[in-house]
Amino acid sequence: MAASRHRRLGRRTAIAATTAAVALTLSALTGCDAMNKALDCVQTADAIADSVTDLQQAVQNAANDPTQTDQALRSIEQNLKKIGDKTDDTDVNKAVDDLGKAVENVRTAIRNGDRTPDVAPVTDAAGELTKVCTP
Repeated sequence: MAASRHRRLGRRTAIAATTAAVALTLSALTGCDAMNKALDCVQTADAIADSVTDLQQAVQNAANDPTQTDQALRSIEQNLKKIGDKTDDTDVNKAVDDLGKAVENVRTAIRNGDRTPDVAPVTDAAGELTKVCTP
C-alpha cells in the first residue's frame, strides 16, 4: 500500500513538474514574442525617422527634384504598414494612424500646389511613434 501511494505521489510530482516546465516555456516564448514585436517596432520607427529626415530635405529641395518628396512619403507609408501589420498595441496603432494622417495631409498639400508643405506634423507624429515603440 505504501509503495502504491509513493508511486501516485511520484506521478503527481512528475505531472506537476511537467506542467510547470510547459508553463515556463510558454511564458518565455510569449515574452520573446513580445520582445521581438517591440524590437521590430523600434527598428521600423527608426527607419521612419530616417524617412522623415529625407522628407524634410526633399521639401527643402522640392524645386530641384519634386519626386524626392513623393519617395520619402512612400517610404514612410511602407514602414507604417510594417508596424501596423505586426502590432496589436493600441498606443502604437494610434501613433501609426496619426502619422498616416499627417503624411496624407502633406500629400494633399502637394496636390493642391504647395511646393513647401508643413512637415512639422509628420515630424511630431514620428516622434510620438518612436516614443510608444520604445520598450
